Amino acid sequence: MSFKPASFGLVPLCLALVLVFSCLFVAPAEAAHINKVCAVVNGKAITMFDLQRNALPEMQRARLNPNSPKDKEKVDAILRKVLDMMILDILYKQEAQRLKIVISDRDVDKEITDMYTQQGMTKEQFEKALKRQGLTLAEVRENNRVRMIRQRIMSMEVGRRVVVTQDEIRDYYEKHKDTMFNREGLHMALIVYHPQAPASTIARKLKNGEISWMEASKKYSVLPNRNQGGDGGPVMWDRLNPEWRARLTSMQPGDVTPLFNFNAQLKAQVRLFRPNGDQTPLRIMTLEEATPMIDGILRNPKAAERLEDYNKQLREKAIIDIRL
Repeated sequence: MSFKPASFGLVPLCLALVLVFSCLFVAPAEAAHINKVCAVVNGKAITMFDLQRNALPEMQRARLNPNSPKDKEKVDAILRKVLDMMILDILYKQEAQRLKIVISDRDVDKEITDMYTQQGMTKEQFEKALKRQGLTLAEVRENNRVRMIRQRIMSMEVGRRVVVTQDEIRDYYEKHKDTMFNREGLHMALIVYHPQAPASTIARKLKNGEISWMEASKKYSVLPNRNQGGDGGPVMWDRLNPEWRARLTSMQPGDVTPLFNFNAQLKAQVRLFRPNGDQTPLRIMTLEEATPMIDGILRNPKAAERLEDYNKQLREKAIIDIRL
């Protein structure tokens, strides 16, 4: 049987999952449980309903049934992780008030617009995609506002306390010079294969030139921007986590990665390219050219360590009553 894009069934599948999970989470017999307060943070309550709603997308991605005994351990782990994030969200909002940090609606609107335009979507298409994931635009706006608050606080309270010396940069350059390519202007495209797609076969055809990246993206990817080849825009090299940095560091323009696991459930591939089609091999950067990128690479783990300390301080100063 041939694989057809029309047979994806993603929309009904996602909607069905949302309905199933909604029914599981809000069954009448569980009403008292849903309204239960699972944590109080400096006087602000987090209900089980709010927790489960926030955990729903991750539950769906992991295909977990919250009422199934065999999934209980994994469900509880997700609930604990999401609750910790919700607690931090409250603490950051309260910290923003103390520091007089305000994120305007205009700033949030710009972030939302960037989100869907970078994926080649209209606002209406974006809202429909959110609905399929059980989310509303209002929720995404609030999530982005909190993220922007965190970034602002990190810049003020964390970033300025992180120092990377020139000696550290020079030492890193000498050890990694062979991978210090001039990557300016490179874009990263991503294909996340539908579960029913023959990913291994497609990967082989991509390698042999039997199918183009654009054709594979349009036909087999589940991403909203698949018709644009999954173009994620310019690669922010200084913001890549270690896993993605290792994946992309040795790639040249036009290269495609082997298959790798994406969110544990799906297979994916990445292509590195220049939008103008130029596939001239990359050249090694000078120390001066490489300094901004190396600074970011060395700064990130230091900032992460400092951020963990800062989060710990916020928790220690707060009055938190967890009842989960």
